[in-house]
Amino acid sequence: MSNDRPAAMAEFKRMMKWIALAGVLMVIGALWYLSLYVELNFVIVTATIAGVFLSVLLGCGLFAAAFFSDKSGHDQSVTNATRHGEDKDGRSG
Repeated sequence: MSNDRPAAMAEFKRMMKWIALAGVLMVIGALWYLSLYVELNFVIVTATIAGVFLSVLLGCGLFAAAFFSDKSGHDQSVTNATRHGEDKDGRSG
């Protein structure tokens, strides 16, 4: 692994905090928008919180995980492992 793993982990944690904040803001916006058109009840609020927040976390979190994988050296170690059985020309031997 690369020596950049601690820096990549710190950046990943920072990104996840921003993503969580964005999720909370999206939930607030969605609840405000819904309140303009329907009377909010427990079911609507719970479904909106779960659906919006988890969707934001899942979508953004997967992108953050991909960036972390690249910056921490995980992608390079996999690339090196798959090239182990290839010759100089890049063909399997």
